[in-house]
Amino acid sequence: MMRLLGACALLSLLAGCASNETVDPHGYDKTGVASYYGAKHQGKRTASGERFDKNSMTAAHRQLPFGTRVKVTNLNNDKSCVVRINDRGPHTRGRLIDLSHAAAARLGMLQSGTARVRVQALDD
Repeated sequence: MMRLLGACALLSLLAGCASNETVDPHGYDKTGVASYYGAKHQGKRTASGERFDKNSMTAAHRQLPFGTRVKVTNLNNDKSCVVRINDRGPHTRGRLIDLSHAAAARLGMLQSGTARVRVQALDD
């Protein structure tokens, strides 16, 4: 009986962590840590089905719908850029968004690899 209860508790915990349901982008405004991904993913398919291009202004987000455009601002230097969500991620706990190499360069975060950012959805 204890094994069954333990298994149920573990499954409930994992189900809560694995939520990938999309959110309404209208009014989305969050602060968190950004990272970037680049060369080793070049040309691979993203979750949206398009091929990843490290030189495009794109990003991965766990819940925002594909195609959502967001303004990302590096809170350390106030640099910002606009990216389009085309992939799911980040897959590292504690990260809010994964940026393409080009977006990370615009934000001045290539050296550090991560940055504290503000992510705001844009209404088109």
